[in-house]
Amino acid sequence: MFAGCLEESFWERVLVDCPVTLYYITTMARPKSEDKRNAIMAAATRVIVKHGLSAPTAMIAQEAGVSNGSLFTYFKTKADLFNELYLELKASTAEAADLASLPARAELREQMFHIWSNWMTWSISNLEKRRALAQLHVSEEITPATRAAAHQTMAGIADLLERVRANGPLSNVPMSFVVAILNSLADATIDYMIHDPARAKKHCKVGFDALWRVIA
Repeated sequence: MFAGCLEESFWERVLVDCPVTLYYITTMARPKSEDKRNAIMAAATRVIVKHGLSAPTAMIAQEAGVSNGSLFTYFKTKADLFNELYLELKASTAEAADLASLPARAELREQMFHIWSNWMTWSISNLEKRRALAQLHVSEEITPATRAAAHQTMAGIADLLERVRANGPLSNVPMSFVVAILNSLADATIDYMIHDPARAKKHCKVGFDALWRVIA
C-alpha cells in the first residue's frame, strides 16, 4: 500500500503522497510492556532506599535496564513515577493485611492481631519496599489526590481501627495521632523481629500487646 513512499526521499514522499502514514507514525503510542513497567517500579524502590528521593531518573532507568527515554514512556515525570509507586506500595501493604480472610465474627482483638501479624510478616519480607514507602510518605512530591487514593486502599483497616479505639483512651484524639503511635510501635517491633529472628513471633506478640493496651 505504501510502496510508493519508499522510491524517493522517504519523508518527502510521506508529506506529499502518504499523509495517512505520517499521521500513523506521529500519533501511534509506543507499545508498553507490563514487565518493563514493573522493572522500573522495582528499580525505583531500590534506588530510593540506596540514594534517596533526589536520585536522578537516569539512575532508576539504568537500574531497571532501560533507557531514560523508555522510563518516560511509562511515567511522564519523576513525580508521576513516585506517586504511582507510593500508591502501589500502599496497596501492597493493604493486600498483605488479608482483609478477605479476616475473621469477621471474632473479637476485635483477634481481628486486629490478624492484621498486625500479617503486616509484620510483610514488612520483614519486603524491607526495601517498607523503607522506600517511609521516604515517599514524607515527600512533598506525593499529591493530596494520591494520598486520598492511598487512604481508600486502607479503608477497611481504618474502619477496624476506629472500632478498636472507640472505648479506649485515644477515642477522642485525631486518627493521625493514633496511626503515628501504631507506626512507631510497628517500627520497633519490626526492628526486633529482624535482628532477633529466632524470637520473631514473640516480638510480634509483645508489640501487639503493647499496642492493644494503648489504643483499646
